[in-house]
Amino acid sequence: MSVNLAKGQSVSLQKSSGESLTVVRMGLGWRAAVRKGLFGSRSRQVDLDASALLYAERTPSDVVFFQHLASNDGSVQHTGDNLTGGAGGGDDEVILVDLMRVPVHITQIVFTVSSYTGQSFSEVQDAHCRLVDESTGQELARYELAAGGRHTGQIMAKVYREPEGGWAMQAIGAPARARTFQDMLPAIEPYL
Repeated sequence: MSVNLAKGQSVSLQKSSGESLTVVRMGLGWRAAVRKGLFGSRSRQVDLDASALLYAERTPSDVVFFQHLASNDGSVQHTGDNLTGGAGGGDDEVILVDLMRVPVHITQIVFTVSSYTGQSFSEVQDAHCRLVDESTGQELARYELAAGGRHTGQIMAKVYREPEGGWAMQAIGAPARARTFQDMLPAIEPYL
C-alpha cells in the first residue's frame, strides 16, 4: 500500500512484517506542460535532472547525478539521464539505493530535481517523486510535485536513518533556484 505524502510528512521504511527494506528505487517522472497559444497547443522539452546527495550528519560526503552515476562505494546508482521527460505517469529518471550497503557514516540521502535547461517548473506538469521497494515493485511512498512556480529546482525528499537503526522517508518539496544540485546546496541546509 502506497502512502501519498504531503510536504513535510515522513514515513518509516520498515516492512509491515518488521523487516527492513534492502533496495529502494527513487523514481522521478514529469512531462512538459502544454501551452495554449494563438496558433494552437505546443510544449517545449524540459530537461529535469534527479540527484542524490549523501550526507554524514550535515556534511556532504558524495553525490550521484547524471555525470557521476554511482556513489563512490556503489550503494547508490543513477540509471541514466532523461533529457525530455515522458508522456505517461512512469519514472523518467531512477536512482537505486541499496540501504544495506550505504556506509554507516551516511545518515541521510537528499533527493533533488533541477531544470538543467533553466525552464521554470511552470513549464512542467505531472511531476512526481516516489519510493519503491525494488524487490517487490511495491510503491511505498509518493510525493506529487505541484505544478507551477518560477523556481527551477526542487528539494524533493530525503531518506534518513532513524534512531532505532531503520530508514524513513520525508517529503520536503522545497522550491529553489537551481540548474544543478550544486546550486541547491545552501537551500538544502535547513532540511538536514
